Amino acid sequence: MPESAMPAASALTQRTRRRIAARILPFVFLLYVVAQLDRVNVAFAILRMKADLGFSDQVYGLGVAMFYLGYVLLEVPGAIIVERWSARKWLARIMVSWGALTILTGFVNTAGQFYIVRFLLGLAEASFFPGVIVYLTHWLRASDRGRAVAALYAAIPISTLIGAPLAGWLLQVHWQGLAGWRWLFFVEGMPAILLGLVTLFYLTDWPHQAAWLASEERAWIAGELRAEQDAKVDTAQYSVWDAFRDRRVLLLLVPYFLANVGTTSIAFWLPTFIKRLSGLPTSTVSLLVMVPAVAGLVGLANGWHSDKTGERRLHTAFPLLGVGAAYLLLPLVPRSFPLAMTLFALGGLFVYAYYPAFWAMPTMILSQSAAAATFGLINATGHMGGFFGPYIVGWLNDHTHSLAAGLSFIGGCYLIAAAFVVRLAAYAPSAVRITPAVTTA
Repeated sequence: MPESAMPAASALTQRTRRRIAARILPFVFLLYVVAQLDRVNVAFAILRMKADLGFSDQVYGLGVAMFYLGYVLLEVPGAIIVERWSARKWLARIMVSWGALTILTGFVNTAGQFYIVRFLLGLAEASFFPGVIVYLTHWLRASDRGRAVAALYAAIPISTLIGAPLAGWLLQVHWQGLAGWRWLFFVEGMPAILLGLVTLFYLTDWPHQAAWLASEERAWIAGELRAEQDAKVDTAQYSVWDAFRDRRVLLLLVPYFLANVGTTSIAFWLPTFIKRLSGLPTSTVSLLVMVPAVAGLVGLANGWHSDKTGERRLHTAFPLLGVGAAYLLLPLVPRSFPLAMTLFALGGLFVYAYYPAFWAMPTMILSQSAAAATFGLINATGHMGGFFGPYIVGWLNDHTHSLAAGLSFIGGCYLIAAAFVVRLAAYAPSAVRITPAVTTA
């Protein structure tokens, strides 16, 4: 390229990347905030539901598990639908249906009803996250995806910062003869329905359809993404079945499954852990749940650093090791709630730190539909961990009459996950390091 053309090319690159990021990332971030609110609001509601409906820890754990049983059934097909049909239409369908089912959860009265509505909610939300990840591959280069996924995952702690005080307030009310935990589901289900309708008109499926980009900007991003796909010659002809049998993919499945056993256990049991360790009222517990969430926002900087260095494996393994160590230490500390909260905060920091680097790896070894199906497979397998983890913790709580076994179980899952990620270098060298992003050309 002539030297005189280089500044113009650099300006086009920067302008296009900024416009795409500004258009897409804030909106999908908002969608994910609402998704997380509707997925884990039951963790706060159960603080009152258990007394009102007579649920045991094991009943609650099974209800949480039923969500993930439904979730995994449509995970892979949904991710492929996003790749081959329309992301905006599929994501809109998901949001409207899960919003309606969240509202329906506010009407449950028996354990059986609780199990059914949680199962249906899982079916409704299935493939939302892998669908969003696939959608980002339609717009972002590989070197930009770690930061994008970090921004997306910031929605999880942000949803806690929003949902925790909202839950603490709503759980205290009693309107129209209905308990506050019912209103929690009613209030948090409505935004999903509204945003689902907005999604139909706001998102654009592919760069060539983007009227909000100039023609040269559309051509630049399409060319960049096409060049990345052409470079993946070893997977260009992969079938979905080939991807599922790939040892590199299997080495991603196992640690994500184990980590998700721990992550979902934390998500659905953290308010209960804090309440039982502290003896504080529900309104105060709702605020304390925000502490690990704030720490998690700091941990997401790991995704930015992973993009900067181009290294993925250790940026995934070290955070997994950190959260595992924090939860294994919790049963060993003296009866000091401030020390326990410090470990919960460290756990929150490390939980969110590993996600961005991990999810940048599949697109580095697979292309197009194979990668889309693999996103669905990895996420579906991981969320099978969501079926087992919360239920096992509830079972351990009921049968040991102590939190120590459940906390140790969570920590052990993370440590084993870290060991599997370390092994990736031997079998998937292309998945653990890329050339760091160059932003000046």
